[in-house]
Amino acid sequence: MRYVIVGFGIVCAVALMLGAARGPRVQVIAHRGASWDAPEHTFASWDLALERGADWIEQDLHLTRDGRLVVVHDDTLERTARGPAADCTGPVAEKSLAQLQRCDMGSWFNTEHPERAHARFVGARIPTLDSVLTRYATRAKFYIETKWVDGAPPMEEALLGMLRAHRLAGPGADYARVLVQSFSVTSLERLHALDPALRLVLLIEDPIPPDSLDAVLARVARIAVGIGPARGLTSAHLVERAHAARLFVHPYTVNAPATMRYMLRINVDGMFTDRPDLLRGLLDP
Repeated sequence: MRYVIVGFGIVCAVALMLGAARGPRVQVIAHRGASWDAPEHTFASWDLALERGADWIEQDLHLTRDGRLVVVHDDTLERTARGPAADCTGPVAEKSLAQLQRCDMGSWFNTEHPERAHARFVGARIPTLDSVLTRYATRAKFYIETKWVDGAPPMEEALLGMLRAHRLAGPGADYARVLVQSFSVTSLERLHALDPALRLVLLIEDPIPPDSLDAVLARVARIAVGIGPARGLTSAHLVERAHAARLFVHPYTVNAPATMRYMLRINVDGMFTDRPDLLRGLLDP
């Protein structure tokens, strides 16, 4: 999805204000976990992120061939999966959960980052969303991203069903413990239609023309409570205009202390980082 916001005309015009007001605490969002020091989207990475003071842990979602929600970033398996080629190469959407469970998701990290390697990373498996929500049910907040893959079945109904099963959506749910983000406006529209109380965030990867900025942010605010701009797009002006539209700002991905300090100066509401310990150290010296 690029910055052009398509299809908002079909979205309900009732603004969703749940969570839109900024709080006093800048949020530490662990990008795929503490993925600087552990393989991304593994229990080792999320455990470490929480130990290091993360407020939120992120999960990127894909739907398997047999309809299971799994947590893995890439559309394809080659970068991070090791194992039998029939099971551990190619598109995630073409594999069953049983196939994916044969893949080692930790060994690549030890090879790519020998200075941070650890034997316990070897053999890490692709987690299901169900297993993540179960493991961290009482000790984490979840920042979930729906991944948009051309030709793949939509995952929004399956996601909402899983959130309801874990009392993160639906009657009596703790909506404050989950945010759902996407680069896809279509995905966010579907989620908003299914459950208007769900708190949504639009990811932004391309610049928005200055003369369109306020109009775009106003449209985003009809269904979302925040924006997640790329680090290089995040400016004082964007933050100011987003706040005027009652949207919080969570830029991605901020790993350098100097950039973290800049983001704090321009009043962002939180940051995605592979290094939650560094951001927590700046916030709570």
